[in-house]
Amino acid sequence: MDEQELRQRFALLTTAHLADACIRAQLGVRCAPSPVRALVPGSRLAGRVCPARHAGSVDVFLEAFQRASAGDVLVADNGGRLDESCVGDLVALEAQAAGLAGIVIWGLHRDTADIVEAGLPGFSMGSIPTGPLRLHARVPDALESATVGDWTVGREDLVLGDDDGVLFVPASRAADLFALAETIRDTERRQADQIHAGTSLRSQVQFDAYLARRQQEPSLTFREHLRSVRGAIEE
Repeated sequence: MDEQELRQRFALLTTAHLADACIRAQLGVRCAPSPVRALVPGSRLAGRVCPARHAGSVDVFLEAFQRASAGDVLVADNGGRLDESCVGDLVALEAQAAGLAGIVIWGLHRDTADIVEAGLPGFSMGSIPTGPLRLHARVPDALESATVGDWTVGREDLVLGDDDGVLFVPASRAADLFALAETIRDTERRQADQIHAGTSLRSQVQFDAYLARRQQEPSLTFREHLRSVRGAIEE
């Protein structure tokens, strides 16, 4: 899936649809921790991960931009630190000038007003006035992978962000996952339309039948029942 198709298809989906698609495909759901939020509500981004592990100097980001392709998303790993920022307005402007689609920060940013004015989508744990407070030796693979919460991601991954947060998916599975997500979206839209028209969700998913069947099969899960009636509210 190329950059244009990725953006066009994600424009009609949400990270929630794609997270459910990962469950249905039996893939791990790799979400950034919930504190990683959009600087501007309503922001969306989609692109290949451009990883960089911050050690106290901006040079790692500039070098990452040297290697990046148009449409990539900088994933800046500052170890989730809450005592310093690692990205400011100049890094955001340079990322934008290099053709990147956005920035995701496992840590904090600063220069919020200037970054917002620039218009580059950004996701971060929050802001703080101070820049880096230390300078450590850079690890040899600083540009090969980045850690966000429990997950380590690299150039083989896509990153997607919206109002629900940030999700990472393997680029090699993108076509299958997007197709599943679109099916889930369409099912949920039909269900929502029917609720608006007066048919309850319980009726649509045959909830009474599920309760009756569960009496006979106590191990039956609601997800198993939903699959049998092609419901999609949980995945």
